[in-house]
Amino acid sequence: MLLESVAYARPETVDQALEMLSSTDGAAPLAGGQSLINVLKHRVASIELLVDISRLEELRTVQDRPDGTLEIGACVTYDELEHSEPARAAHAVLADVAGHIEDQQIRNRGTVGGNCCLSDPTNNLPPILVALGATMNIQSAGGVREVPAEEFFEGYFTTAVGEGELLRSITVPPLPAGGGAGYSTVAVGADSKALVRAAAMVRADGQIEDARVVLACVAPAPFRHTGMEGALRGSEATAAAVREASLVIGEDLSPPGDVHASADYRREMARVVARRSVWQAIEQGGGRRG
Repeated sequence: MLLESVAYARPETVDQALEMLSSTDGAAPLAGGQSLINVLKHRVASIELLVDISRLEELRTVQDRPDGTLEIGACVTYDELEHSEPARAAHAVLADVAGHIEDQQIRNRGTVGGNCCLSDPTNNLPPILVALGATMNIQSAGGVREVPAEEFFEGYFTTAVGEGELLRSITVPPLPAGGGAGYSTVAVGADSKALVRAAAMVRADGQIEDARVVLACVAPAPFRHTGMEGALRGSEATAAAVREASLVIGEDLSPPGDVHASADYRREMARVVARRSVWQAIEQGGGRRG
């Protein structure tokens, strides 16, 4: 299906982009375009002006700070994140996740900001960003405001980015001492949509001191399972304890059912990916007992 006629502009600065977005009704930013162009081709949405931000160097950097914090520009592509030395040094899980998104052609064009701002419940990056306690930096003509990743993803295809605003970058804090991160997915097949995802950050030293467990594809937005987190804290860092803690995941979830998986199947697989991601995080952090 052919794309409808749409105006196009390529600003030279972020300030110019913001001016275009705020002064034109029906304007939208264009980064990688891997989802937006298909949406427009299928007439799911109508846009008057595409503001191409893909070449703004201000949005295309990956920087590490002396304190270990990682800042990822919104227009960094999946491929750039996968091969970024600062990203691999600070958060290898982010680079690994980016390296498994769809196929190489999409990784060459798709962007971190696009993945987040689409807010598709099946997308790869939102759950791990919530698990890592990331901050989303949203810019408008009035300046930059910081929104925790946990509050950024508001629901199906809805985020905290408002009209005339742009996601500028994502700030990811360093892992705490003894901390590790994990990520697990069950999908229909290779390079296909996920049925359920889980991401975790765990701090342990023989005993689990803290944990963040985030599920995706089971709710409109990434879902922190505070019940499993509470069951993990104070437990021994063993596979048996992690399995026991995962059993609290159950009827508190209301995942969708479709031709690929029933709600019950997604609920059961949520337990599986949750304990896989938690155990991976424990092993990465070196905190397992025995």
